[in-house]
Amino acid sequence: MARTNLFGKSQGDIVKIAEEMGLPSFRGRQIYEWIYSKGATLFQDMANLPKSLQEGLEQTHCVDYGKILENALSVDGTRKMLVQFRNDSRAAVETVFIPESQRGTLCVSSQVGCSLSCTFCHTGTQSLYRNLSAAEIAGQYMIAAWMAKDLPRKVNHRPSVSNIVFMGQGEPLYNFRNVGAAIKLLTDQDGVGVAPWRITISTSGIAPLIPRIATELRVGLAISLHAADNDLRTEIMPINKTYPLSMLMNSCAEFARLAGPQNRRITFEYVMLDGVNDSDQHARQLVDLISTLPAHVNLIPFNPWPGSVYQSSSPARVAAFCSLVRNLGIHASVRTPRGDDILAACGQLKSAHETTKTPTV
Repeated sequence: MARTNLFGKSQGDIVKIAEEMGLPSFRGRQIYEWIYSKGATLFQDMANLPKSLQEGLEQTHCVDYGKILENALSVDGTRKMLVQFRNDSRAAVETVFIPESQRGTLCVSSQVGCSLSCTFCHTGTQSLYRNLSAAEIAGQYMIAAWMAKDLPRKVNHRPSVSNIVFMGQGEPLYNFRNVGAAIKLLTDQDGVGVAPWRITISTSGIAPLIPRIATELRVGLAISLHAADNDLRTEIMPINKTYPLSMLMNSCAEFARLAGPQNRRITFEYVMLDGVNDSDQHARQLVDLISTLPAHVNLIPFNPWPGSVYQSSSPARVAAFCSLVRNLGIHASVRTPRGDDILAACGQLKSAHETTKTPTV
């Protein structure tokens, strides 16, 4: 008989399971704490549970984050993991951890594959297989937290995995229910305890759902924009035909109105494609589009992947574009590519894993 995975269940769910087993509710709370706050994956390690209960749980339940199939380390310290779920060879996603001096950012995936077909994105060449469950999304964090020695959770300890961004494979808002459930697990102060303002959802622009990020999820927002002209954006991001820029900007304004002070500022991601969207005129269009919003522009030099037809704008062009945006009154920065030697940089993730010569660690 297949064992029931307790990981991904809320504290209330686990308390209910304990009560159905004839146990007092406090046992459920203890199990929840062991799983989420202490990161225990073996019932025999749950020291304050009776041995008979440990053995009984082992027969009927498990704590499963997912299985690491590949684990590649970049020369710059970025780590990319290929994680498989439910022993399904097709249900595998790439998760990336980017360490920095003051923080460590985990880029998680929300779907296996993607349905959006953005022309500059490697994931877009992989058709959508399925949504990830809340357990599969949160499990990516638990794997990274274990590897970074953030578990068991410690009081007054700054975790190595301090920030979470939904910028991996898939469109998070096309899996809104499970993404929301995962965020609830990750931010529960009785468990994992990640601060909501340390989580950001990046969307290609599913306009009707954007205000709900502010009211229901209460996390940060990033817009995968990449063009400020409808025709050009539709060319490189077909989702723009459904949710054109006027609709998207109205939703962003509503998000900013509803969001708390720590999450109001919206990050606009803009991949720099040589000769496509990187002229001074494109920069002025960008500023005109977002000038009424609390905005930050994150310029991303294009990261090549096998078969891509684009080239990155030159460093001088990226710098000039950034300077013009700043001079026109919008905060802007250039993202330093990380992990591009192992295809772990922005836009390079894909479950059909390409072989690299980077050693696994």
